[in-house]
Amino acid sequence: MIRSTSTRAGRAGRHVLLVAGLFALSACAEGQNPFARGEGAAPAAAGTAPQATERDIEAPEVFQATEAGLWDGRPSLGGVWAAHPDVDEPERVIIRNQQNGQVVIGALFRRERETPGPRLQISSDAAAALGMLAGQPTNLDVVALRRETVEPGTLPAAPAVSEAGLDDTLGEAALDIETAALEPAQAATPAAPAVQATPAPAPAAPATSRLDRPYIQIGIFSVEQNAENTATAMRQAGMVPSVKQETSSGKTFWRVVVGPAQTAAERATLLEQIKASGFTDAYAVSG
Repeated sequence: MIRSTSTRAGRAGRHVLLVAGLFALSACAEGQNPFARGEGAAPAAAGTAPQATERDIEAPEVFQATEAGLWDGRPSLGGVWAAHPDVDEPERVIIRNQQNGQVVIGALFRRERETPGPRLQISSDAAAALGMLAGQPTNLDVVALRRETVEPGTLPAAPAVSEAGLDDTLGEAALDIETAALEPAQAATPAAPAVQATPAPAPAAPATSRLDRPYIQIGIFSVEQNAENTATAMRQAGMVPSVKQETSSGKTFWRVVVGPAQTAAERATLLEQIKASGFTDAYAVSG
């Protein structure tokens, strides 16, 4: 069978274009950009810029105590906390057991009453997390924590094409060349129009407050279930608590807070109700 000259020329042209495309993909596999114009080529588009994040840093200038601590053996409310007579304001702290290396995140309060024994008093939850025995003084290191804002660094580079993905692409290109050589050209079928998905409704914005410290913190817990139990007690008392999971120094803990209060009077009433429920160490926090 004799083929026309125009048909042979058309197929030869397609073969040249497909082989050129395969060559371009091969150059990308070797780390080269065949379409770049020297060193002044524009870089690949980067992803979305990362947002600033917060992390805890130790602040010994605010508070630090390295001395014996004691749990008197009685169960206590409020989760993980320590009390010391040198504290001015409630703080969030990291507590280390120097004898076994165990660490926990908790709250620090001022110890009002003086009793015989170590000045540093530990709650029952803190003692359990630190592996302390009732009535046995243990060497502890307590350091205040402060929030630090971490600014976003350089934008991440464009994701690299994996070897497997590149092999698949080259394989598809080779298959196209083989198919074009064996089968006659066919008219392209127009693609079906894309169906536009209905965007999901935006989540409701959280409640805001003009107060610097609109929340009341009930306690910090090293066991999630203890935090959930405390939150349940707050709900039964007619309040709306939130359980917030956080991580600091490699340790996960859960904070139970109530709020936000919209006015100082509302916050004072809320704090009074919480203390009346037995959580006498509750205090106002920013979030």
